[in-house]
Amino acid sequence: QLQFVESGGGLVQPGGSLNLSCIVSGFALNYYRVGWFRQAPGKERELVATITGSSGINYADFVKGRFTISRDNAENMMFLQMDSLEPEDTAVYYCNAFNPVYRDRQYWGQGTQVTVSS
Repeated sequence: QLQFVESGGGLVQPGGSLNLSCIVSGFALNYYRVGWFRQAPGKERELVATITGSSGINYADFVKGRFTISRDNAENMMFLQMDSLEPEDTAVYYCNAFNPVYRDRQYWGQGTQVTVSS
């Protein structure tokens, strides 16, 4: 049974930090590109950051060096360290796993709310 369990979201003041985690069970992440996406109210879901099985990393322009994505294949986990958070970062954040060979194999976490507000 595939399962994604996200944690680490919450309420933080502008300039603060959060560390999102996503632990996956039911399949091995080794050959998957994993990443984080977000969706703000009234907006489409957008890419935040991805990391491939060979650790190639891609960040959205709005990250501007504030976020760091990482993965731990041994623990089947992915992480997103978010620093210097801004109110515009408020959204539901989703972890994602995508198989670049078997492209119909794409899976999503349930989402975790991140709210940046004073």
